[in-house]
Amino acid sequence: MDRKENADNLRLGISTCLLGEPVRYDGGHKLDPFLRDTLGRYVEYVPVCPEVECGLGVPREAMRLVGRPDSPRLVTVKTKRDFTERMERWARRRVVELEREGLCGFIFKGGSPSSGMERVKVYDEKGVPVKIGVGIFAREFMEHFPLIPVEEEGRLHDPALRENFIERIFTWRRWRKALSERSLPRAVVDFQSRNKLLVMSHSPKHLREMGRLAADPKDMPAKELAGRYQTLLMEAMGLKATPRKHTNVLMHMMGYFKRNLDAPEKQELLEIIEAYRRELIPLIVPVTLIGHYVRKYNQPYLRDQTYLNPHPLELRLRNHV
Repeated sequence: MDRKENADNLRLGISTCLLGEPVRYDGGHKLDPFLRDTLGRYVEYVPVCPEVECGLGVPREAMRLVGRPDSPRLVTVKTKRDFTERMERWARRRVVELEREGLCGFIFKGGSPSSGMERVKVYDEKGVPVKIGVGIFAREFMEHFPLIPVEEEGRLHDPALRENFIERIFTWRRWRKALSERSLPRAVVDFQSRNKLLVMSHSPKHLREMGRLAADPKDMPAKELAGRYQTLLMEAMGLKATPRKHTNVLMHMMGYFKRNLDAPEKQELLEIIEAYRRELIPLIVPVTLIGHYVRKYNQPYLRDQTYLNPHPLELRLRNHV
């Protein structure tokens, strides 16, 4: 994919410190080279540092969440100054501002009392922590943008979680692009056609529900149709794409070549799909072979399927799942 195309259209929010900016309480940063140097080639980042943006300096006293896990207070560690209301007021304003940015996702700093997405330490009155909290800004963001994909930088070290998140952000961008280019009923029908196999690899159940909406798009008011379809889409994409689900898709695709492949070719493809199912080889191997047959035999339906190229090949995401 062309870098300019992606930078113009795929914008990601990100905790500023993950880009190497010295905004941490101790004047340091938490640079993540993959996010800045690899994924950063294909996205335009919108950095957000809650502490600095709500007026706290660098360096500053460390803070943590204390009290009830469902409504914790943001308090400095030594002097016990309470910044909860200040952070909440800022967060409510900031998420409204971010509506204008057209974000396709957000990458939070894990463990942060402002930006942690999950399992943030919340300290009780005795100073004992439990990892069940959510950062104040992260909570506000996720409530305000319930469908936009979010992740933490630490979880992105897991190949499966990384591939899933990046697949979701590119899917969200494709959906928004479809809405901008076509009238709503047509956008749903076209998007469903091109993304059918990708959604199938995550949730056949959601795919069936989405198919019913695409089959009769004019039976529902436009706003309701868009809301229902995109909710189903992002729910589906949030579910894990397992080897079993991918194998089902690969076998489905193989069926399109039953009149093209000779016996040795069919046997080879079956063996490769089975090797993938047993997790002996990565997904990129059967997908590459099927892509070869799509080009060789000019299969128009599969050629347009985003399943074959859901994100930039250079990220090598399917080399590890």
